[in-house]
Amino acid sequence: MSESMPPASSGDHRTVLLRGGEVHSPADPFATAMVVERGHVAWVGSEGAADAFASGVDEVVDLEGALVTPAFVDAHVHTTATGFALTGLDLSSAASLAEAAELIRAHAAARPEDRILIGHGWDASRWPERRPLTRAELDELTGGRPLYLTRIDVHSAVVTTALLDLVPGIRDLDGFHDGQRPLTGDAHHAVRAAAFAAVSPLQRTEAQRAARLRAASLGIGTLHECGGPRISSEDDFTGLLDLAREEAGPRVVGYWADLDVERARALGALGAAGDLFADGSLGSHTACLHEPYADHAGHSGSAHLDAAAIALHVVACTEAGLQAGFHAIGDAAVTAVVEGVRAAAEKLGLARIRAARHRVEHVEMLTPETIAAFAELGLTASVQPAFDALWGGEEGMYADRLGAERARTLNPYAALLRAGVPLAFGSDSPVTPLDPWGTVRAAAFHRTPEHRISARAAFTAHTRGGWRAVGRDDAGTLVPGAPADYAVWRTEELVVQAPDDRVARWSTDPRSGTPGLPDMSPGVELPVCLRTVVYGQTVFVRPNE
Repeated sequence: MSESMPPASSGDHRTVLLRGGEVHSPADPFATAMVVERGHVAWVGSEGAADAFASGVDEVVDLEGALVTPAFVDAHVHTTATGFALTGLDLSSAASLAEAAELIRAHAAARPEDRILIGHGWDASRWPERRPLTRAELDELTGGRPLYLTRIDVHSAVVTTALLDLVPGIRDLDGFHDGQRPLTGDAHHAVRAAAFAAVSPLQRTEAQRAARLRAASLGIGTLHECGGPRISSEDDFTGLLDLAREEAGPRVVGYWADLDVERARALGALGAAGDLFADGSLGSHTACLHEPYADHAGHSGSAHLDAAAIALHVVACTEAGLQAGFHAIGDAAVTAVVEGVRAAAEKLGLARIRAARHRVEHVEMLTPETIAAFAELGLTASVQPAFDALWGGEEGMYADRLGAERARTLNPYAALLRAGVPLAFGSDSPVTPLDPWGTVRAAAFHRTPEHRISARAAFTAHTRGGWRAVGRDDAGTLVPGAPADYAVWRTEELVVQAPDDRVARWSTDPRSGTPGLPDMSPGVELPVCLRTVVYGQTVFVRPNE
């Protein structure tokens, strides 16, 4: 851009005219300019009409052909853990057990003063050895120091003996496996609590800052933080909310996964929701299934909440004016959620349940019946398309765990949209990275073609859908009156992409008035974020732009 941008600390009361680009707005599909005033969009329109505003604003920004879109909303994030993955030990790139071992050894050597080593991202299903590191191997690699190392899905972990020694009674807890297998269940939650308790407040704040900065650099204006007593800590949760209020950056909406509704309210959460576990994950064999796993005979995962407990929680949240929400991945867990929410509707009335906009996270294994129930009950599906990109396909982890036939039914985004189920897209970072355009691409080019949705629908789920998921219908689009949350992008020619080529051909016709988006085709370079603005305040500027 030809004009320098204001620093991130600038206020939100200046009036700014952006012109000479492409503005993605349903108010004017051919808009090239936008006025922002007092933190809100004041006007969008054509280049010629922009002349009337030029003399009355505090700043004019020449977009030089750049694209302006609503800022993304990542509807499911673990912010502190994301920061630790960004600044610490990240094994997501390790292609073998040996590579993972070398990364662990190097990280331990580079941080001799840390009381505890924390890492994330190993995935033995993608390694030739098909097994995780053992405790004895980890003890040798770390020199006997405490290490907490989560699997990519964060539902199991491998640890060193020194960390186990910090948790009295750990060997008696459900999910403890002595040395050869990852910890799951209660044993995993206990070591996680001990690991994060050993992290200093300064380390935690630095991790949160790193995560928010990365989000801002990717055009993300809002994060839905999914905390809880089995995930993080109250200090972590409230510290993040305080940081987001005090420092410029993406706004943070907090969800606290607790059956104690009043505790969630006291902590400042919008809902007693998020990762309130109805089950676990497919990768760790803990997602709760109606039929056993294909690669684990006789095992169908773990149920953490039944329909009765779910119904009680939904009733309590609805009466308290809070959102309820659950983590549910396996088909049996999704069925339990549907049955529980339906029972709550029978007690309170369907209208009250629908108005509360309760939500379900991940919700990967759906059937036509449960999809219809989501639509009936007004449940938001908070989903992560990058899961399919990472684990879908005929040779992926889903096929290993479930067999190819069941795996092909996972993440049916097109069916959800056809049924009228609201979608909100997120990353579950650090499970998959913060990567909003990559998420749009993953949904538009789902590994199972019948589940693909248009790039426009995917983009909407990752912008307006995230706002709707927190009860806001007045945001997530660049129209007059909306909050001025936007991102500016360097990108190539704009196109319209849809799974049905006939739709795409009509949508690119000027008569359709459909605003274009960057090309999401695999292999095409994704847009580069030049600037991110939250409520009229610049929170990121790409250097040298």
